[in-house]
Amino acid sequence: MMPMADAPLLLLRGIQKRFPGVHALKGVDLEVRRGEVHAVVGEDGAGKSTLMQILAGVYRPDAGRIDFDGRQDVVFPDERAAQKAGVALVFQERSLFGPMSVAENVFAARQPAGRWGRIDHRALRERAAAAVAEVGLSVDPDEPAERLSSAQQQLVEIAKALSLQPKLIIFDEPTAALSPADARVLFGVIRRLRSQGAGVVYISHRLEEIFEIADRITVLKDGAGQGTFPTSALTPSDLVAKMVGRDLGERPIRKGTAGQPLLEVSGDVSFSVRAGEIVGLAGLVGAGRTELALALFGARPFTSGQVKLDGRPVTLRSPAEAIAAGIGYLSEDRKESGLFLDMSIEENIGVARYGGREQRAAAETMREKLRIVCRGPEEPVRNLSGGNQQKVVLARWLVSRPKVLIVDEPTRGVDVGAKAEIHGLLEDLARSGAAVLVISSDLPEVLAVSDRILVMREGRITGELSRAEATEPGVMKLASMG
Repeated sequence: MMPMADAPLLLLRGIQKRFPGVHALKGVDLEVRRGEVHAVVGEDGAGKSTLMQILAGVYRPDAGRIDFDGRQDVVFPDERAAQKAGVALVFQERSLFGPMSVAENVFAARQPAGRWGRIDHRALRERAAAAVAEVGLSVDPDEPAERLSSAQQQLVEIAKALSLQPKLIIFDEPTAALSPADARVLFGVIRRLRSQGAGVVYISHRLEEIFEIADRITVLKDGAGQGTFPTSALTPSDLVAKMVGRDLGERPIRKGTAGQPLLEVSGDVSFSVRAGEIVGLAGLVGAGRTELALALFGARPFTSGQVKLDGRPVTLRSPAEAIAAGIGYLSEDRKESGLFLDMSIEENIGVARYGGREQRAAAETMREKLRIVCRGPEEPVRNLSGGNQQKVVLARWLVSRPKVLIVDEPTRGVDVGAKAEIHGLLEDLARSGAAVLVISSDLPEVLAVSDRILVMREGRITGELSRAEATEPGVMKLASMG
């Protein structure tokens, strides 16, 4: 059956999905038109990713109907069937095979064949090079994926989806690991897809992106639809209110007084963080911010320089030594290096400090304080949404009461409500006398939470700005020009 020109590309009606103890989707409707960028927004746990994974063939709905590209009551039994029908999903969590090359990942199970059915490696490399170039990435197609940065891996994921030439492409938090320049390239790709008549579903917690790229917005809350709206009919405040159902308000500016330096670093990179102070560390991807954080946490060796903690020189040869000295680190990649996915919430929260009944009590307290959406402290962390997983990692360090807490991309991939809560928790920690170092690629976040901002470029500090004098252009100038 040929699709009607004015018929929607995708029509969902009454989609329901249950998991043990959770009613994830409660009769959700969604319409995506050809040549449209349609944003789906909501807090963590609202059901966005579950809905998208139903579209991509990862899950089957328990009830409801899917019409796609002129076909009625479609069921995608698996991801291959969805891809064959013309649906591609760029996952929020990267799904590349690390030891395999970029080319093998982009065309996994779809390698071009030559004579006798053997893989045509030359054609494979050429097609992969063209695919990654389309998203602005310049890497050797033979390079193993595990050697790429987080941003490069995300761009490979996007290239992989585009290589399917989909009729509908779903982006789930595609810019979470990307620099502003990479995001601009992606937006150009999305606009080209729209002009070619493809349907695009765009999920992001960055509202400025939604208002820049989306034609219409569908809001989900607690697994139920809250309506679909033309983007032009909403303001950011309107959208937040529909998403969270509460007024986040403006946080008062913290008026704490910084105390004595708790963390002092001297050498090629020199700076200090005082008790009661939040210092932001800004810079472009590859500036060396995460490498510095890992060295301070004992996960990478210092080649030169000195670290003082609370006035005393320290040599940190491992994360265990850093934790014992009073340093905590929330990593930028919560799934790879921040969480024990098969362990429970309470085990993840208590791993740095507690055990037994004390662990259960601490986990329950943190669950309530951080509003972690789950069935209970015994639930495996793997089952939680990305934002709730991030809260679990933060809870671990809050209960361990570090002297110094380093947080690397603390709100990457979390919703606006959770972001405000996490910022408030970091401010509470500083008020309690801790020194907090915040690494973030989100400039508005750095400007909002920091008492001072340090800017890195090519492994060195290129400038320091007070909260009063810091602006986005000023930070970007120091990050890009030194």
